[in-house]
Amino acid sequence: MEIVFVTVIGAGLGGLIRYLVPGRRTYGLALLPAVGAAATSGVWALLVWLGWPFDGGWIWTVSILAGIAADLAVALLLPRTRDAADARALHELTGGRLSR
Repeated sequence: MEIVFVTVIGAGLGGLIRYLVPGRRTYGLALLPAVGAAATSGVWALLVWLGWPFDGGWIWTVSILAGIAADLAVALLLPRTRDAADARALHELTGGRLSR
């Protein structure tokens, strides 16, 4: 049952990070909550499989921090990558006549 709680917490933190980090125009509304939920639940499941007690504090801390780290990585890297890809596509489509 705790995996459901940690998944919801990861999704909620992803939704919060979406509005705290600039560049949200380059990705959809549900991306960071989905990344946060997947990262927290994946790390939680891995740690339980490794034998960590599910009622301990460290499993919560590590799982939630992993979700936050994954959200921040996506929120910081995706806008730069997307803007560069858009600029390349514009350059190719216009034959170099139009640039930003």
